Amino acid sequence: MAQIARFGGEICKDENLADFVIINSCTVTNGADSDVRNFIHRMNRAGKKVIITGCAALNKGKEFFERGEIFGVFGMSNKNRIAEFLNKGERFCELGNLNFKENALLNDFKSHTKAFIKIQEGCDFNCSYCIIPSVRGKSRSVDENLIIEEVRKIIAGNHTEIVLTGTNIGSYGKDNGSSLGELLQKLGKISGLKRIRLGSIEPSQIDEKFREILDEPWLEKHLHIALQHTSQKMLTIMRRRNKALKDLKLFNELAERGFALGTDFIVAHPGETDEIWNEALINFKKFPLTHLHAFIFSPRDGTHSAGLKIETNGIEAKKRLKTLQSIIRENNLKFRKSHYNNLFVLVERKNGEFYEGYDQFYNKIFIKSSHELNRKFLEIEKYEIGNEANFAEF
Repeated sequence: MAQIARFGGEICKDENLADFVIINSCTVTNGADSDVRNFIHRMNRAGKKVIITGCAALNKGKEFFERGEIFGVFGMSNKNRIAEFLNKGERFCELGNLNFKENALLNDFKSHTKAFIKIQEGCDFNCSYCIIPSVRGKSRSVDENLIIEEVRKIIAGNHTEIVLTGTNIGSYGKDNGSSLGELLQKLGKISGLKRIRLGSIEPSQIDEKFREILDEPWLEKHLHIALQHTSQKMLTIMRRRNKALKDLKLFNELAERGFALGTDFIVAHPGETDEIWNEALINFKKFPLTHLHAFIFSPRDGTHSAGLKIETNGIEAKKRLKTLQSIIRENNLKFRKSHYNNLFVLVERKNGEFYEGYDQFYNKIFIKSSHELNRKFLEIEKYEIGNEANFAEF
């Protein structure tokens, strides 16, 4: 926003009122590219000058620019030059590089209930289905002191919950002699911080330093640990680093310590034969999972998996997806019934007659109250357990 102000412009909440439209794009799937392309065409028809940044800037930006579909494109390493680009008044293509590190984290969180802090960029993994390393680069960590300073500012601004994000946050510190666990230990000492939530991490990234903070009251009691599959044969095809049986041991350890556990799962990836699926399903049922982000494989141009043969038809893939989702719904309900504890909830919004928020286990709760509860951090002792969420009066 400071860059826009330096240009002499202002942020429009309504794109129809804008002269320039800057798209922070995603390119994780072919579908994401298609969405970006369609939005560009719609903005062009509306007479807007379109500028692309984000992942698709490196993957498709030059192509869009050379076809005259966009006014400009810049890579994330050039995001501090937006004012310079706009002031020139000329079309531009400045892709930058994949080696940059964030040197400022200043964001405006006044209208948000929680603050998102980006602690790293890039990924050192080489999963066969993923294009992210080629458009985000190797893992680079934000300076620890910068993160701590920013969190202190956020807490001073009356926020009580932060979410640590990045391309692969479990890789934090590999390039500077630290680790995610060490960073968390230091953040947890900041007065006024009530909860830290984490983005997705890998099984191999839960080291001894991370284990040391598992019982801290400020750490959410929910972890999202990316499995992607539960057949060892499929994990090998995917070029994943995790091992199915070792993962199960880790998940059971965390479940015994009271954690709700989520994961990702790619259904119908090339090579997922009936035999591999059956093996995966048997293993999946053994995991104490309570949350799930599952999706059907979509080939991504430029990745190894895009050239492999798909074994599963669309109807069967949807059936397998629904099977996993059904298991998790049942698991989540059982978890909420067996973990009837006091819930610590950050209220995020009011929707109709109910306030909505998420507890320490990342389960949704609907709250009826005559009081103003937006952005309040509540302790709820009595509540009813519904099939999809919890309900309370306060």
